[in-house]
Amino acid sequence: MKLYFSPGACSLSPHIALREAGLPVELVKVDLRAKTLSDGSDFRAVNPKGYVPAIQLPDGSLLTEGPAIVQYIADQAPQSGLAPAAGTLERYRLQETLNYISTELHKSFSPLFNPNAPEEWKAQVKTMLAARFDLLSARLDGQSYLFGEQFTVADGYLFTVLNWTRMVGIDLSAWPVLTAFQKRVASRPAVQEALAAEGLKG
Repeated sequence: MKLYFSPGACSLSPHIALREAGLPVELVKVDLRAKTLSDGSDFRAVNPKGYVPAIQLPDGSLLTEGPAIVQYIADQAPQSGLAPAAGTLERYRLQETLNYISTELHKSFSPLFNPNAPEEWKAQVKTMLAARFDLLSARLDGQSYLFGEQFTVADGYLFTVLNWTRMVGIDLSAWPVLTAFQKRVASRPAVQEALAAEGLKG
């Protein structure tokens, strides 16, 4: 499989999933601003959406959108425990959590990365995110991961998104349960491998 990624972007989530699943992957770096690959070619010729993650499957087809990609990866290595079996209530709970991270956390960071967004708007977004962090802290309190002691693709996604707090001026130390979660996930060997491959620090 071939993963189109940008260091530290949301593509880190499927990158972590691939490493956790023990699946071979070819990494292709994308310049998101220029929409180009390292050879200068237009990334939009690969993915017309123009953003990562995108993954080329063994049959040559392309799959996009993080929550879909990580579930595909998990299903290629069911023994990894990265996702419950398809069709079970537990799987729908995983999809519920992935959707929450995608819509209520991931997308909420967009204005914080936008230099043209009004400061008043950014302040409102940070207040909204704080409420989301409170909810996640309550869920994670007393357990290692979002679904207890089993690491899943949802944990890799949450870890990826929470990493962005350092870039947008949010002090995550106000949520010690979340900072402990970040350290726990960062210490996983597969996560360390993914971070190193992207030139990032754990």
